[in-house]
Amino acid sequence: MTSPLDDLIRAQKRQRAGALRLAIASAVVVGAASTILLGLSGWFIVASAAAGLAGLAAAHAFNVLIPSAMIRLLAILRTAARYGERLSGHAAALRALAAIRPAVFESLAAAPPSQSLTLSRGEASARLVQDVDAIETRFVRLSAPWSAVAGLGSGLVMAALAGWLPALVILLAAGAAILIARAVARRFSTPARAAVQTRVGALKETTAALVAASAELRAYGLDAWAGETLNARAAQLDAARLAAARAQGLILMSQATLLGVAVAAAVVSAAPAGAPLAALAGLAAAMSVDALSGLAHAFDQDGAAREARDRLDTILRHRPQAIAPRPETPPSVTILGQTLRPGERLAVVGPSGCGKTSAVEALLGLRGQAALPRSTFAWLPQDAGLIAGTVRDNLRLAAPKATDAQLWDVLEAAALADRIRTAPQGLAAYLGDDGERLSGGERRRLALARAYLRDAPWLLLDEPTEGLDAATEMLVVDRLQERLDRTGQGLVLVSHRAAPTAVCGRRVEMGANAPNAKKLAIPAEA
Repeated sequence: MTSPLDDLIRAQKRQRAGALRLAIASAVVVGAASTILLGLSGWFIVASAAAGLAGLAAAHAFNVLIPSAMIRLLAILRTAARYGERLSGHAAALRALAAIRPAVFESLAAAPPSQSLTLSRGEASARLVQDVDAIETRFVRLSAPWSAVAGLGSGLVMAALAGWLPALVILLAAGAAILIARAVARRFSTPARAAVQTRVGALKETTAALVAASAELRAYGLDAWAGETLNARAAQLDAARLAAARAQGLILMSQATLLGVAVAAAVVSAAPAGAPLAALAGLAAAMSVDALSGLAHAFDQDGAAREARDRLDTILRHRPQAIAPRPETPPSVTILGQTLRPGERLAVVGPSGCGKTSAVEALLGLRGQAALPRSTFAWLPQDAGLIAGTVRDNLRLAAPKATDAQLWDVLEAAALADRIRTAPQGLAAYLGDDGERLSGGERRRLALARAYLRDAPWLLLDEPTEGLDAATEMLVVDRLQERLDRTGQGLVLVSHRAAPTAVCGRRVEMGANAPNAKKLAIPAEA
């Protein structure tokens, strides 16, 4: 049974088939040309020396032009084919990864909130970067078996010129090299590479968490503790990488040992055929075993690729759904037992922790199944996130094709336009990670402006004036009132502050003494 990742990789292989075929053809040329080049060079050098030692007549009779021309041709072919293999193979792999990474992100966004919203930034980054990069070998190593077969086949043909025994020696050495590399990789490389994948994610997760809390850590004098925590994560990653490097060293050592044994055995077995053919057989043996290095490398990387596949499959099983179109007629909204007609406004009030935010998230489908398409709502969450980009970048998350005039309009509505105009680059001002170059109240108003920018019949605002001083709060509330009157949008507003709830005509109180919100729904005027 194929996994979701296998299906994605298969689709990309079909789409990049031309480039991958070119990489395979180039790899075949590289494998064959490398083996024949070295074997022919060894034969040519020894045969030239033998002709020179045989006397002047033999030296003059020896044809140096054809072998030297063949050597130059093979060298050119190998260089050109190696370039073609790397260029086409890696280009196909990188383009495939560029297509797979957005698919992973889309699946992550489509996952149930219980999974997607609990995945930390560091862990999500590790899935999108480290894990996707690990499956690059699924494309790059496609040419490795073909190159190995071409190199081994050429070596067997050349060794057979000196007799069947040298060819048999090469075949046995090649089989032993593959079996040993596979066994060592399974025993040592696979667990080590898998550990590297998981520990990279753990390090990124810890780093992201500590960076986000850097101000608090400094304030409480926990800088040293944070450093020790990061060092501990890094030490765990280093230990896994060291284990992986040792496993790789064992594979290389086994390959080098077998190469030496194969060369010596091939030379000895081919000695009766003469020194030139013995040299040819020995060097053919060397290149035949060396041609298998691509397979050995693939075995070494299998652990990382397998771990990455398992981690990505947990995300990719969630397939993005088609975005439901927004209803032509603004729908009514039901929340906390209250049904709101289009354009109505409801304030949900109560102390912190009483479930106000949970009620809004349930309406959006972040807790359970949504009753209405999310395109129905423009949402300001309680803890709105900002991306590491410009003011324009952050606003256009709500409307990617919005014009600058529209951006300035919503900034005016959020009472933030004057502040942005004073910035050296205006809408192009870079805000840093999570808007760190803005104050808390400015970040809040920027997120509010982003909610205004979304063309939706209902606004869901969770604590829109949190962190604002009284004067700024009243300005934001007045402009919210003006905007609602102009657009006719409906509003569900969550707040424990009195000023913003004044724009709402209906009110629901929540809290320990108000377990039944429906019974406590009263007009705001009362």
